[in-house]
Amino acid sequence: MGRMGTDRTAAPVAEGGGPRSAALGPSPDTLTRGTLAPAELARYARHLPLPGVGLDGQRRLRDARVLVVGAGGLGSPVVQYLAAAGVGTLGIVDDDVVDASNLQRQVLHRDADVGRRKVDSARDAVARTNPHVVVEAHPFRLDASNAVDLVSTYDVVVDGTDSFGARYLVSDAAEVAGRPVVWGAVHQFDGQVAVFSARPLGDLPGVTYRDVFPDPPPPGTVPDCATGGVLGVTCGTVGTAMATEVVKLVTGVGTPLLGRLAVHDALDGTWRYLTVRADPAREPVTAVAEPAPVACAVPARADQGAAGDTSAPAAPPTDVSARELADLLESGADVVVVDVREDWELAAEPFVHAHDPRVRHVPSGTLLGGGDAARRALADLPDDRPVAVLCKAGPRSARVAEVAREAGVDARNVVGGLVAWRTEVSV
Repeated sequence: MGRMGTDRTAAPVAEGGGPRSAALGPSPDTLTRGTLAPAELARYARHLPLPGVGLDGQRRLRDARVLVVGAGGLGSPVVQYLAAAGVGTLGIVDDDVVDASNLQRQVLHRDADVGRRKVDSARDAVARTNPHVVVEAHPFRLDASNAVDLVSTYDVVVDGTDSFGARYLVSDAAEVAGRPVVWGAVHQFDGQVAVFSARPLGDLPGVTYRDVFPDPPPPGTVPDCATGGVLGVTCGTVGTAMATEVVKLVTGVGTPLLGRLAVHDALDGTWRYLTVRADPAREPVTAVAEPAPVACAVPARADQGAAGDTSAPAAPPTDVSARELADLLESGADVVVVDVREDWELAAEPFVHAHDPRVRHVPSGTLLGGGDAARRALADLPDDRPVAVLCKAGPRSARVAEVAREAGVDARNVVGGLVAWRTEVSV
């Protein structure tokens, strides 16, 4: 999705300057001339007495251009609070639509927004919060063909993405463009926040996401929100911390989290701070490439033969597409489908073929939990016909299928799970 269409919603705000480094805030001579309008002075009255913010800081916020990548669990509080704080231009990148399961944590969106593009819902939410803010909606996926050009037009980038591939892409584009990144991540009851910049910010030496996380975890080893779950309010805690870092960068108040990684444990109510440094052996990023599939991404389909060796026996297939599975079921093929979702997931979204005698339900926790229960569950799987393993999005079923194959079962992962089924079959 390399197309770069932009929906721009204008509001009666002062005209901002061109791209500039927002590191520790722009200098006063780069600010738009003229004071804030009376309505803005009234709106931001609680900011103006703050040491280090004041009128100049509020003008810096008004003239700032901030790009938020992802209008989800982290992007929602970031966008809300930056809009309320008076950031003049907010760019929002997201190619997704609002789903009912988003509403528990993605507080930009409402029931009426289900099925709408997230960037449109976010734009409406900003308009309700602060009509002085300009929203530039980018309803496409950030990729290697558009990332640097887009990032270069903003002062600060906020990474609210939920996959490792996207995080490396944002980091690389920001390094090439010379822009700081405010990054955050959440998982279940935990969260992390940091500021990354390839260039020094004031007296703080530069450090990037690749310095701290040089290698992504193997595919399927880190569950996404749909699999592992996430406490909705943790997104708010981490997202507002990210918004604070943006305000600090733009206004120059305080010390940004560059060189420090903040780690939040919601269950303990604690924050820890880890020192992080640049890797002197790392080669600087000079160009952006499309990221390889990594954890939380849908596994790529496996080759079904030995490349370049036509005499080698074909490797048994390890994947099946949702469309292929639908065709098998409709043709009456002798295949078993094992739905490894949890009970509550089945209740929320029943599989359309759930009453077919060829479809079984065995939760992934049972099959992957080890011990006698796992051994019995694996032993109950047939070894005389193909078994298609299904979950919501693919990562869990890929792990179960691998374990089942090790036990002698001809198990195939349904790539993309029910998410792919909705796209490929239920149309």
